[in-house]
Amino acid sequence: MKSRKPVDFWILITTFILLALGTIMVFSASAAYAYNYYHDTYYFLKKQLTMLPIAFTAMLFTMNIDYRKLGKWSPIFVVVSIFLLILVFVPGIGTATKGARRWLDLKVTSFQPSEFAKMAVILFFSYSLSKRKNQLHSFFKGLLPYLVLIGIYAALLLLEPHLSGTMIIAMVACIILFCAGARIKHFVILALPAVAGLAAAIAFSDYRRERFLSFLNPLEDAQGSGWQIINSLYAIGSGGLFGRGLGKSLQKFLYIPEPHNDFILAVLAEELGFVGVLLVMILFSIFIWRGIKISINAPDTFGSLTAVGITSLIAVQVIINVAVVTASMPVTGMPLPFFSYGGTSLVFLMSEVGILLNISRYANYERI
Repeated sequence: MKSRKPVDFWILITTFILLALGTIMVFSASAAYAYNYYHDTYYFLKKQLTMLPIAFTAMLFTMNIDYRKLGKWSPIFVVVSIFLLILVFVPGIGTATKGARRWLDLKVTSFQPSEFAKMAVILFFSYSLSKRKNQLHSFFKGLLPYLVLIGIYAALLLLEPHLSGTMIIAMVACIILFCAGARIKHFVILALPAVAGLAAAIAFSDYRRERFLSFLNPLEDAQGSGWQIINSLYAIGSGGLFGRGLGKSLQKFLYIPEPHNDFILAVLAEELGFVGVLLVMILFSIFIWRGIKISINAPDTFGSLTAVGITSLIAVQVIINVAVVTASMPVTGMPLPFFSYGGTSLVFLMSEVGILLNISRYANYERI
């Protein structure tokens, strides 16, 4: 392998800008909520700032270790991630919040295994497919084993329940499979059972069914299931071109439930307006563009597929989050990378950025 170059400047600088903006927005969006429930305006900001050094340390580690070693360790990551997803159902270890069991209680903090599972799937699929991509032309010998693994993750996540986690892992895994050479006709054949499974997941879950129906007509139950999306649209609409001003959102005052999480973009739109949202989307576009270039110019198949997986992980989350916040699709609980509050997601997100930067050191392209 060629000697290492400097990391990709554009990925690095956009990451820092997005993270800085995200931290500011976590404070702005959470202040009223934190004061009302915890009597401390800085409650969520302090917790997020506590995780930043850990996140940066994780990024520096993955940025400097030989990324090929991560591929060799990826089967272990998969086994550990599945084990951790099972542990969330063990009383006293897994914790339940609002009817969902998604976290492990580590006493000093909580840990969300689904975030580790995302990284494990990206690394394992990329490493395994780089070794046996020529077998993907066969459905049963090539594609089916990977689909079974996706099914195992999906089953565990839907039991939590965690629909957004299921969606992101399945979509990113399929993108990696497609880029590795899986046949389009196989995905077409699988589309029908996949849609049927998603429809069943919605139909047999009261809260998912309510979310889907409220998406179709949020005003029908404006005080109930439609409340969140209606207030999100109020926030976006009242922001106008330049916004009300940083910290001056009205909808964050307990109108949008937990505004520092999945609907933080609505608060950003209200405070910074269309211009602020456009700036954020440009930054994400730069990140995705550079991630694609790194993938195209990676020195090996594993690096290329890993870069595809990490870039698509961020891209898909951004697309779905924007669609949900703007009422273009049902509420799924999809966080906005670098912005939505969450310590576990921040640490693993920065770890994945570190891997992408690591691969960029060996990419064969001229930087601009």
